[in-house]
Amino acid sequence: MSAQIASMARRSALVTAAVAVVMVVISALAGGDKGAIGAGVAVAVVAAFFGLSVVALAWAAKAGAQAMMLAGLGTYVFKILVLLFLVGRYQNSTEFNAWLFGLTAIVLVLVYDIALAVSFSRTKMLYVEPDGER
Repeated sequence: MSAQIASMARRSALVTAAVAVVMVVISALAGGDKGAIGAGVAVAVVAAFFGLSVVALAWAAKAGAQAMMLAGLGTYVFKILVLLFLVGRYQNSTEFNAWLFGLTAIVLVLVYDIALAVSFSRTKMLYVEPDGER
């Protein structure tokens, strides 16, 4: 993975971490201990998902753009299926507030994706590698 992409991912992760703290506090105020636990679980799930994506894309970047696209789509489908399983499994949970779990997960995913899109739109990347191999 290029240094520019890694920098964009780091910036997006920092913005998302700040919003995660805010969401845990809001969830704690709205739902008490169970709200804070639900938000904390969502933060952990989203962090694990994006960590998985970064690792998979970094590995696939060595093979080329097509491999990166396949890795991105594959991790996306995997994350959706795991999230579907988690929501189905814990929708009636009494250990944490499932509604605040879902809200926090959605907010964090949106914040990460928007921060990444804004960062990408502000980055100047070369379309062609100068002095690259042919």
